[in-house]
Amino acid sequence: MATDTITAKEPRAERQDARRNRELVLHAAAKAFATDANPTLESIAKSAGVGIGTLYRNFATREELVEAVYRTELERLCLSVDGLLEATPPDVALRSWMVSYSDFVMTKHGMADALRAVIATGAVTSAQTRAALTAAIQTMLDAGAADDTLRADVRAEDVSASLAGIFIVAGSPDNREQALRMLDLLVDGVRAH
Repeated sequence: MATDTITAKEPRAERQDARRNRELVLHAAAKAFATDANPTLESIAKSAGVGIGTLYRNFATREELVEAVYRTELERLCLSVDGLLEATPPDVALRSWMVSYSDFVMTKHGMADALRAVIATGAVTSAQTRAALTAAIQTMLDAGAADDTLRADVRAEDVSASLAGIFIVAGSPDNREQALRMLDLLVDGVRAH
């Protein structure tokens, strides 16, 4: 019986280690893609504190890593809405979320070519991304309309499209200050006055 207990615990420990290593790689990759136009997989593995073999066990190709980073960061961004709304009024939550969205967009610059390849396969679609972002924005708009901090007549799709426009014009790290000023203008237009 004791042997069964030991056998049952070992695979779980390995899975926890594997999960932890995967998360370390994803975090290091997101950071690398945000700061380097073309980070090597070796530098990402080193930054994560794992060997290159561990990276390849989790992500066989650069495209798989890019897709996982993209999905993880998008999910994290969308899931942050509830916490922001619990901690701050909806108009402040919206502005904070937009800054996080800005960081998300800037992260994509380092993986732009690989992300285009992933999108070309259909693994990630613009429609999926737009739907996730629009739902997150709608949650904040609804909360703001309920407490009169945000206008009730604003459509989430319009805010999402406006954000896309801002980041087309000022989505690179070099244009961060301009992007933040434009976000202020957008939030001001959405606030209830």
